[in-house]
Amino acid sequence: MAINVNTVYKTVLLILNKEQRGYMTPEEFNKIGAQVQLEIFEKYFEDLNQLTRSPQTDTDYADRIAYLEEKLSPLTRYEAGVSSQEGVVTNTVHRLNTVVYNDLELQRVSRGEYTNINKSPLTRPSLTQPVFIQENNLIYTYPISVSSNVFLSYIKRPTDPVWSFTSGNTLGVYVYTNVGSQDFELHSSEQTELILRILAYAGIVLNNPQIVQAASAAVQNQNINEKR
Repeated sequence: MAINVNTVYKTVLLILNKEQRGYMTPEEFNKIGAQVQLEIFEKYFEDLNQLTRSPQTDTDYADRIAYLEEKLSPLTRYEAGVSSQEGVVTNTVHRLNTVVYNDLELQRVSRGEYTNINKSPLTRPSLTQPVFIQENNLIYTYPISVSSNVFLSYIKRPTDPVWSFTSGNTLGVYVYTNVGSQDFELHSSEQTELILRILAYAGIVLNNPQIVQAASAAVQNQNINEKR
């Protein structure tokens, strides 16, 4: 479901050339590409929040929710058997969905809330009423006996795209290589939007997405011919 970084970069260069708007170096592309990918990714959550606030009697409500979940599915992760004795590292987690122990979903609490509920035996976290705190990219589970076999479900942040290259025989010529490259971790349906936004950073605003689609198709055909 990923979007090929080489196809995107070549399409951007093709349109820049046709529009006579200069050149974008691999370094510039990697930096802009990472920013645009993050913008599109974060827009998913804005759309989800907006949908949850809208009337759920809307006939296509479920379809729109399902489509957004499909877009996020490549970035959804499940980790089992996690040990939380010293805190579970969550620096790649964008949104934590659930923390489960022995089929029990842990309640999320703040540090202050934990301090208050821990004062009374009636509200203190137990094996039947466990809780967790998420802070400073770490997850802490309580009671402390909940320290292994913790199950996490979360949505990770997309890895920054990288168009990796070797230098060609001519000065300033870059040759794409799979080694070290990283594709965009976005749903394939976002390819046109991705390219449009990258071009916008280069000062080109295209009102007709078909221009991008045609250029992408030409690049993909070129890539196929080069492999033959």
